[in-house]
Amino acid sequence: MRCRLGFILFCFLILLSSLKRPQTTIYIIGDSTAAEKKDPQNNPERGWGMMLQGCFSDNVLIRNYAVNGRSSKSFLDEGRWKNVLESLKPGDYVIIQFGHNDSKLDEARHTDPKTTFFRNLERYVLETRSKGAVPVLMSPVARRCFYKKMADSLIDDEKLRDVAYDEEKINSDTLIDTHGAYRHIAQEVAQKLNVFFVDANNISAQIEQKHGVLGSRNLHVWLKPGELSSIPKGRKDNTHYNVYGAFTMANAFADALGRKIKDLRPFVRHYDAVVSSQGHGNYLSLDSALSQMPKKGKYHILVLDGRWRLSKAKLNRNIKITWGRYAEQVD
Repeated sequence: MRCRLGFILFCFLILLSSLKRPQTTIYIIGDSTAAEKKDPQNNPERGWGMMLQGCFSDNVLIRNYAVNGRSSKSFLDEGRWKNVLESLKPGDYVIIQFGHNDSKLDEARHTDPKTTFFRNLERYVLETRSKGAVPVLMSPVARRCFYKKMADSLIDDEKLRDVAYDEEKINSDTLIDTHGAYRHIAQEVAQKLNVFFVDANNISAQIEQKHGVLGSRNLHVWLKPGELSSIPKGRKDNTHYNVYGAFTMANAFADALGRKIKDLRPFVRHYDAVVSSQGHGNYLSLDSALSQMPKKGKYHILVLDGRWRLSKAKLNRNIKITWGRYAEQVD
């Protein structure tokens, strides 16, 4: 009898676990603009893919496989795509976004936009579909560029982390494209193969332009000397996002995904603050999020992960807190 009760309890726990499991998984493959970043407590850089979980309900699980410095070619050659492909199941989604590093001249990464880059994106799409999953092509995000001559040279985005802060040359009040033909290939492949397409380049360019020539620095890792102890010389990086930039882009891309894909639309969410000790939100702690909420107005905070003690002194009636599946409130 005891064994039978134990077996029933075991089955119940398995059933409960399956009910809690997210119904839909979205994979991300791409480069540093989307990738996970180490040491979020000291590293100001974030990929937009890090923030995407906080833009969806618990029905959706984000698995971010984007890696710094990769092109559509090197992501394949290093076996990274093979690992993703083996994990796919019917009904999953795969966001495919390359282009920042495909223009690099080194043999390990370079592709030609009209031939090898096009074919690589086709391969990602067809192999995703072979697993019963749904491909979503994205154009590469825009770089912050208001200097015409910059667009004429190839930019090594990874080296931008070593560029110390100084003033910049500006000779345009309109954002200038730096991707050339690579910007259009994802859309061309999407049209050929009837694939969902999100024009992340256009969306991000509009956000950059809306912030203005100088205001758009606030989206990126622009730091003055001494502003952050871990980067004493400061930094001037017009490609990679800071917390605010990644959070802003992720929310905009989530909206675009919801507009394009009706099955994802019910799960898109927006919060005034997302708390994650792992750097997947715009606040690293619940206390910091609460302290930054204005006293007037209504605000909604998502606690994405971690164990947190809720300070009643900092909580008012106008703040709603939602606890994610990986977050826990402790006494």
